[in-house]
Amino acid sequence: MWNEPSAGLPLAPVDSARPPQPAVVATVEPGSIGEELGFQPGDRLISINGERPRDLIDLQVLVGEEELSLEVEDPDGTRHHLELEKDPDDGLGLAFTEALFDGLRQCNNHCAFCFIDQQPPGRRQSLYVKDDDYRLSFLYGSYLTLTNLTPADWQRIEQQRLSPLFVSVHATDPELRRRLLVNPRAGLLLEQLRWFAERRLQIHAQVVVCPGVNDGPALERTLLDLARFAAGDWPAVLSAAVVPVGLTRFRPPGDGLVPVDRACARRVIAQVEPLQERFHAAFGSRFAWLSDEWYLMAGQPLPERESYEDLPQQENGVGSIRAFLEALDEATSRLPRRLPRGPRRLSWVVGALVAEALQPVVDRLNAVEGLSLRLYGLPSPYWGQEQVVTGLLTGSDLLTGLEGHDLGEQLLLPSVMLRQGEPVFLDDLSLEDLQQRLPASIRLVEGADEFVAACLGSPSTDL
Repeated sequence: MWNEPSAGLPLAPVDSARPPQPAVVATVEPGSIGEELGFQPGDRLISINGERPRDLIDLQVLVGEEELSLEVEDPDGTRHHLELEKDPDDGLGLAFTEALFDGLRQCNNHCAFCFIDQQPPGRRQSLYVKDDDYRLSFLYGSYLTLTNLTPADWQRIEQQRLSPLFVSVHATDPELRRRLLVNPRAGLLLEQLRWFAERRLQIHAQVVVCPGVNDGPALERTLLDLARFAAGDWPAVLSAAVVPVGLTRFRPPGDGLVPVDRACARRVIAQVEPLQERFHAAFGSRFAWLSDEWYLMAGQPLPERESYEDLPQQENGVGSIRAFLEALDEATSRLPRRLPRGPRRLSWVVGALVAEALQPVVDRLNAVEGLSLRLYGLPSPYWGQEQVVTGLLTGSDLLTGLEGHDLGEQLLLPSVMLRQGEPVFLDDLSLEDLQQRLPASIRLVEGADEFVAACLGSPSTDL
């Protein structure tokens, strides 16, 4: 799973002795302690009880005290000292512009399959930042490799119980993992897993499968090694996600990687599913899950919802489409016989990889009298991928794929294509620019309920 870092997030300085930057207030919760104290967006929280928080984790710990002494700076540079008493469970009601105040820890590996290195030059700078920060892993579930941790980092993980973390494993064989990550420290993984187990700390693991490199026997060894840490009352490894490598036309030449094809997808499914049964018999969980892409690429039906258990890796594409289909089934369970506000002609765009799985939902909606919904499953010329998930479609992909097609009166656009919080695609085309170049109005939809409501004609603000 890759999350694009915020454009305002600084990188960790080379001089680690430099103090953290103040925490900049983004919003103040109405009726909160922060509002009573007079906090406003743009204020800078410098220290709490004399300590400068390094990140949101530190801040949450420091705010847990009953007596607080806050050093705050207004946007104009005026400084204030605030003293207060509160219940230990009460927060300040403040949200901040960034999660890290001392800079983002970047990756020190050189994986040939790294998505960051497979992008064209000249786009927004945040697309090229290689997040490998354990704090963002704890806070938001982003994946890290454990290769850049200092002794102080390990000590802090233990002391503050920063668990679970999300770890990119790829291989447990020390030499193979060193080769995959191009980092001699990558071979320490099994020792690091033992460290987590001894301290009753936990991780979720992922394996990006590169055909001919870490599949076959190497993949089996990796999953069996991880499963050794998955048994007992307090497993150190909670789950493992197996995802296919994604290769773009911008990747470095001569990397020796080959894309996953249908035959490879079927081999991996045939290899992992028996292991799932083996793990389930041994400790009551399937433990290792294949991302939905494997089944779609293999042309095989998705597993039933129950097989994903509590969806521990849904954000990594494991069961996400199955869960969406389940939500769509619920949202379309009581459709009207006809549209209450008259006929509607709409279009819906998704990635080519998922279109076939979504077509039955479109057919169900088109049974409503007055509704005409057309589904467009698009490839990505931008990335050079015929089979692509919806979240990787770019603005230029939409312009190319929808050119000359009848979009009806409105185009339903999944919000997952846009950068979180900003109306811009991965190729830097803005949503406004796209709207100006398409004949239909655009309506963003997020989730099954919003999508079905849009189809049935609920009011919205079109772009």
